[in-house]
Amino acid sequence: MTTRGGKTVYGASVGILMLETQFPRIPGDIGNALTWPFPVHFRVVRGATPDNIVRGAPLDRVQDFIAAAQDLVAMGCDGITTNCGFLSLLQGDMAAALGVPVATSSLMQVPLVERLLPPGKRVGILTVSAGTLSPEHLKAAGVALDTPVMGTENGRAFTRDILGDAPEIDFEACRLDLLDAATELTDKHPDVGGIVLECTNMVPYAADIRAATGLPVWSIYSFVSWFQAGLMPRRFSGGIDDPRW
Repeated sequence: MTTRGGKTVYGASVGILMLETQFPRIPGDIGNALTWPFPVHFRVVRGATPDNIVRGAPLDRVQDFIAAAQDLVAMGCDGITTNCGFLSLLQGDMAAALGVPVATSSLMQVPLVERLLPPGKRVGILTVSAGTLSPEHLKAAGVALDTPVMGTENGRAFTRDILGDAPEIDFEACRLDLLDAATELTDKHPDVGGIVLECTNMVPYAADIRAATGLPVWSIYSFVSWFQAGLMPRRFSGGIDDPRW
């Protein structure tokens, strides 16, 4: 039996585009390789920082993201994702340019999650910067513009240190920021039946948010895990070619 080639590296189907940062990344964070139960490739987009993507104009850098993603595809990736939910604005351009599936933002899960919830319930979004998460970001991800959004800007550390690219971070303070924001979201919007985390640095706190609110929580981890399952479906033993059947 012959095997088809064409890649440089095999076995890692997901390529992750990373902003250029220095802040520490604990397991759960998209940029910590220990987060993933499958191999991934990383590529840094030089000059793209948390501040100039979240508070700036990411479309001005779309060619930088496309070029970095093309490197990942040439390396062997079958799909591309990013480490910032605000990059939903780049979804159309990147999908058109790359020739492989693209999942730029955790926010793209919101329409699906809405369909999962009981009647009368809707999704709430937690974000690193509610003040700059615009209708354009939401529309690009297919999110209804009346979706409740809560940011962590008024917290102790999370927004300040992530967008400020701090070399040291108090992760317990960040956890409390996320719990405060989740509580405020559900208190102000009692019809929220599920939470989507915009920011890929929020994943380490997803289980605590679930415990505190009693609501299911989706994140870039859930999205990329689903994404990868399509790019590289699991082959089960005992399938149709198994002589035991």
